[in-house]
Amino acid sequence: MASLMEELIQTLKLEEGKYTELLSLSKSKTPVIVTGNVAELQKITDEEQVVLDQVAQLDHERQTVMEDIANVLNRDVKTLKLSYLIEMLEKRPKEREELSRVHDRLKATIGELMVVNDQNRELIRQSLDMIDFNLALQRELRDAPETGEYTRNAAIAGNVLGSAQSGFDAKQ
Repeated sequence: MASLMEELIQTLKLEEGKYTELLSLSKSKTPVIVTGNVAELQKITDEEQVVLDQVAQLDHERQTVMEDIANVLNRDVKTLKLSYLIEMLEKRPKEREELSRVHDRLKATIGELMVVNDQNRELIRQSLDMIDFNLALQRELRDAPETGEYTRNAAIAGNVLGSAQSGFDAKQ
């Protein structure tokens, strides 16, 4: 049982390290999203995918260790929580403290990661809304009605309302 706890603690430490790496990547995405640097955003996203694959592997390892611990304790793995294991280790204060510490750090890191990802998601949504607005504006300018102007030969001039400008001018 002691070796299973050590393996669980080690796996959780590695997992927490990968989540910290993901947090760093997510924080670096925020200014890239704001500036609209698509190439840099793609690079960061690719790096995130590599780390996510590593997290998935560590998560699988953690699940396997938890199944082994559940078998030893004769408990259902679906109901076995880290908080229960922490309480159970009251006679082993060193392991209990270490498991508690890594659990708290992992929980805090994932919480912060969720906040940063929500902010990034909102920034991306706002960017997409602005793109939709600009596209709709361009469509409206292109599809604007013709004016009632005629040429000298009494033919319709074909001038379109709002066609004096060919696009969105942010300086105005």
